[in-house]
Parts: sequence; C-alpha cells; structure tokens
Amino acid sequence: MKSLPLQIAGLLALAAPLPAQDLPVLEVYTYDSFVTEWGPGPAVEAAFEADCACDVRFTAQGDGAALLARLRLEGGRTDADIVLGLDTNLIAAARGTGLFAPHGMSPDLDLPVDWDDPDFLPYDWGWFAFVANVGTNLPESLEELAASDLSIVIQDPRSSTPGLGLVLWVAAAYPDRAEEIWAELADNIVTVTPGWSEAYGLFTDAEVDAVLSYTTSPSYHLLAEDDDGKVAMIFDEGHALQIEVAGKVASTDQPDLADDFLAFMLTDGFQGAIATTNWMFPAVTPAGGLPDGFADPAAVPRAIYLTPEEAAELRDPAIDAWRAALSR
Repeated sequence: MKSLPLQIAGLLALAAPLPAQDLPVLEVYTYDSFVTEWGPGPAVEAAFEADCACDVRFTAQGDGAALLARLRLEGGRTDADIVLGLDTNLIAAARGTGLFAPHGMSPDLDLPVDWDDPDFLPYDWGWFAFVANVGTNLPESLEELAASDLSIVIQDPRSSTPGLGLVLWVAAAYPDRAEEIWAELADNIVTVTPGWSEAYGLFTDAEVDAVLSYTTSPSYHLLAEDDDGKVAMIFDEGHALQIEVAGKVASTDQPDLADDFLAFMLTDGFQGAIATTNWMFPAVTPAGGLPDGFADPAAVPRAIYLTPEEAAELRDPAIDAWRAALSR
C-alpha cells in the first residue's frame, strides 16, 4: 500500500506534457514575411503545436531565392526539416540539389493549373502584379508601363521570388522583345531591393508610384486597414502565376513529424490563415471560403505559367536581359 502513491505519481508524470526543451523540434526554413507577427507563422505554429506534441521553429532566411541559396550552402548538414517558401520557378533548381525527399501525397488542390509534383506541395498561389494608389493613371500592359513616367520599385531576381517572377514574366510575354522592354523600363525603376518586404515598404512610404507585388495586395489594405486606396494593375498580356511550395528535406531527423506537417499544411488549420495573413490564394480553399472583399482569382485575363523545367531553361537568359538593361 505504501507504494501506491509512488505508482500514482509515476503515472501522473507519464501523462504530464513534456517540458518544451524535451519536445521534438521541427525546423522550418521560410522567408521573412512568413514569420512576422502579422504573417501566417504564429497562427500556423500554434495550430500545429496544439496536436503535434512538438516544438515548431520557423527560421527566416530572406526571400525565396535566398532560402534556396542558404540550403545549397548547408547541404546535407542543414538543420532544416521542412523548406517552405520556394516557388515553381525555383523547383527545378531545388530538386537538382538532391536535398529533398518525396512527399508521397496525392492532394486535391484548388489551383489554376494541374499539379502532380512528387517532391513539392503547394500551400498558396497568386498573380504577380504592379500595385499603385487609386487615382494613378494605370497602364494596361507591361509595354505601357515602360512607356509611362511612373516610378517603380522591383525586387532582385537573384534573391527574390517576385523579382524572378517578373523577369520570367517579361521573357514569356515578350519572347522576342524582352531586352527592349527592359531597356524602356529601366528609367522607371528607382531601385531594386533584395526582397519583397523592402520594396513594399518603399511603396507604402510613398517613395515610388508603384511596386511589384500581387493582385491580392490591395486586399490587405482593404481588409486589415480599411483602406480602399490601393489597386493592382491588370495587364492585357496576362500575369505570371506564382505557386508557393514546401518540401521535406531528405536529411531530416524528424521524417514522421515532417510528413505530419505537410499533411497539416493542406488543412483548414493552415489554409485558413493564408488569405488574411500571407495575402495569397489558398492552395485548398478553406471551408468558409475567401473573406468578403478579397481579390477575385479570376480577374486576370490570361495566365502566364512556366513549368519548373521551362522556368529553369529561361531563367539565366531572362536575368541576363534584365542585368544588361539596368547596367546601361
């Protein structure tokens, strides 16, 4: 009988939650804006940790292209279990590292294109667009933008997924005139920033007339700030499609936990946070749908979509055309 209290105490100890320092850690590399207090990171972390008995650690590595560069540098020694924030324009290069493992899933996704990639799972998507203030004389094409006197800020395609998306957009929309379009755009460009956050800050600080962003960006100002003063330019030649993805790192020491996170990523616990924190279209529309007043996913007249292989082939010449124009 004297041992009964000790037995009960032992059972209670086994039932008690583990201290944070004893929980398995899931290391997720992502981009800067994902982990800000207004980004999806805090909500996603809390929702997954509520069921996983683990500690999710988001590590910001700049923008998407910088994220891939960091992973290449670390190689098989990386601490990352999941990389979240690459996109279709970087998939071929990411797969070429040999650092990713198949996800083994067959998800039902709400994307404008079919998806069957074995290694990378989408979590959101959007259309690249230039965003300006209401009342601006809005161009109706990239060519008209280049001919206008609007000042713009863009992102570096070597470190930023929107920046890379833009140079591929120009190359795909004007395959025989990309260098000409860039030469005409050069005098509109006030500066080129390493990532999206820096560029958008210059726009909201009224340093430029327009910024390379997404058709969904005005939704942030409307729904989060009650400000209907921002608008996305819709171009006749169409808009480049971005699909953001996550992948499991092959060297992870938490393979089951990584698999659980990827599966969770396509549930309402994750997808429900995307529209009003990452300000993109969810890869799986949540049960409640998109918020009232959110951007129309069908507003773009034509999709400009490059497969990962097409993007890889076009990447270097597209960046070369951009560099040549801006160095003159």
